[in-house]
Amino acid sequence: MVDKQQQVVWLEDVGNADVALVGGKNASLGELTRHLGAAGVRVPPGFATTISAYWQFVEANNLGTPIAQTLAALDRDELTLDAAGAAIRAAFIAGAWPSATEAAIRAAYRELALRVGTATTAVAVRSSATAEDLPGASFAGQQDTYLNIADADALLDACRRCFASLFNDRAISYRQTQGFDHLKVALSIGVQLMVRADLGGSGVMFSIDTETG
Repeated sequence: MVDKQQQVVWLEDVGNADVALVGGKNASLGELTRHLGAAGVRVPPGFATTISAYWQFVEANNLGTPIAQTLAALDRDELTLDAAGAAIRAAFIAGAWPSATEAAIRAAYRELALRVGTATTAVAVRSSATAEDLPGASFAGQQDTYLNIADADALLDACRRCFASLFNDRAISYRQTQGFDHLKVALSIGVQLMVRADLGGSGVMFSIDTETG
């Protein structure tokens, strides 16, 4: 396990014990990276922002109160789902990065470029929420992913938009239906080297029919 106060962690340093720190997707990517390399499975290298980075962004931009007020207005039918979600996402996108978080993301992106030996490093920027893949509810796929991000400024913008996507209309509605507190779910972001489609690929394989077993 890694320090809960870290802003950024490398995927090979996290695993299933770190779901609360980096979300289900990034924890699983860490397991793949740590355990399948010896078997010849090449997982694209990368890093993840932590839940601490998310909460520090929320606190630095004073987002907690307006999020709560907007969602309360939605519950009272004073706002539509579309209007409430748009307002919260706009607040995230307009937010400024805390200096320590921005520095940590920029430093990790530079280090990734050094590790893979490229001057311009294209990455996938992937959302990983702490509420994903629970036994009684599936939140997977509700947040955003951005591909072919190739410089640090664009990376920071994509990360900000991933944070905002925690309040997509679908995600808000699903949490309401499932009875989850919106302000207790957080988001980690996975940043992975892009895979060239002409040289390799990735995906999910199901070994049984998911409807019949």
